[in-house]
Amino acid sequence: MDIIKSIQHEQMKNKVPVLDVGNTVRVHVRIKEGNRERIQVFEGIIIKKQGGGVNETFTVRRISYGVGVEKTFLVHSPLVEKVEVVRVGKARRAKLFYLRDRVGKASKTKEKLGARIENKERVIKEDMVEENTEEAVAPEEAPAVETTQPVVEETVDTVKEEAVETVKEEPVAEEKKEESAEK
Repeated sequence: MDIIKSIQHEQMKNKVPVLDVGNTVRVHVRIKEGNRERIQVFEGIIIKKQGGGVNETFTVRRISYGVGVEKTFLVHSPLVEKVEVVRVGKARRAKLFYLRDRVGKASKTKEKLGARIENKERVIKEDMVEENTEEAVAPEEAPAVETTQPVVEETVDTVKEEAVETVKEEPVAEEKKEESAEK
């Protein structure tokens, strides 16, 4: 079993977009025509998600020239270039098959109020920072894997520090204004 899991882990992407049912997305797909390769965009509503691991899929539905078209994409497929979230939809079900019977505006999901359109990604494999790869190191003296830190954590820490600094600066400015008003 470990061999199968290791092969599947190699085939998985490092970062995968966070996809929710009801969202309107643009899926950029590589298409090969003869000896040429191009990227085609498929935009629609995610009506279902299923599976897990390498077999995780999502189905996108759109209406093209009055005909409903559904395509199922593998999340970890190398042919899926990227997935952009266009609208954040409000869905109360896991599968939105009832949209197949709807036409026009009724075939859309309501938009979540106050929802930000963010292309969030969840990290599946952590990219390790490699240090001093040119120097030859004996196998006994090799640095432990624990010493390297993922790149994602570093960026999150800097954002938190900046937010704390701006909060600290604001009350100081207000106190100075109050003191000058009292004089």
